[in-house]
Amino acid sequence: MKHTYPVTLALVLLFFAAQIIGLLISNEYLKGTILPLNIERPEVEESQSYLPIVFAIIISTVIALILIKFRSVKIWKLWFFLSIFICLTIAFSAFLPQIISIILAITLGLLKLFSKNVFSTNITELFVYGGIAGLFVPILGIFSVSILLILISIYDMIAVWKTKHMVKLAKFQSESNIFAGLYIPYKKNREAILGGGDIGFPLLFAGVILKEFSFTSAVIVSFITTLSLLALFMYAKKNKFYPAMPFLSAGCFIGFLIIKLI
Repeated sequence: MKHTYPVTLALVLLFFAAQIIGLLISNEYLKGTILPLNIERPEVEESQSYLPIVFAIIISTVIALILIKFRSVKIWKLWFFLSIFICLTIAFSAFLPQIISIILAITLGLLKLFSKNVFSTNITELFVYGGIAGLFVPILGIFSVSILLILISIYDMIAVWKTKHMVKLAKFQSESNIFAGLYIPYKKNREAILGGGDIGFPLLFAGVILKEFSFTSAVIVSFITTLSLLALFMYAKKNKFYPAMPFLSAGCFIGFLIIKLI
């Protein structure tokens, strides 16, 4: 088992909470809520809507690797804060006036940046991926989000097991005291982490299920995906890095098959 039972349970429950909050946010934008900050969704065909996301991941990875190479912590923090601010503003604007959403996004973004306690580190993670889902779910379809999961799973395996640059990125984030994802320190020099992509991509899939089927169906998919995450933590070994996306993608597809059967 990779972590202790209480830490594993906490991480899994936070993951599931982020999925449900993200679905609630996505649901509001699927109803027609307008994006804040004059943000526009990419104008692409639904069958090709995974392409802008893939390109964004490639560009972000290149930038991140350059920042790691030159140890540019200040630039990393600025980029991180702007990303958090935009995503949180989108998330909160699903329910609140834009000005209040902006204030909340700035406040939580600064807490994430400068506060070191577990609460401030993780509270933003419950909402930030809902902002990403609110932006992209309306333009995605089952085919496109499935292709996205497959590509990301392959990329994750290569990045963790082959090039290992995902491991370097995780360590760089820990060293700079800013981590894009769930982070729970425990014992001496022990920490449980789950990368932001491991939260965001399953949420995109569940969001499309919400769009194409129902909220209940989306929750079922998120629940099955959460069980797949729990299984990964239960069978993973300590002090080893694992690509979570292949397991989470499998959970998404199993959940999809279940809702199709019922």
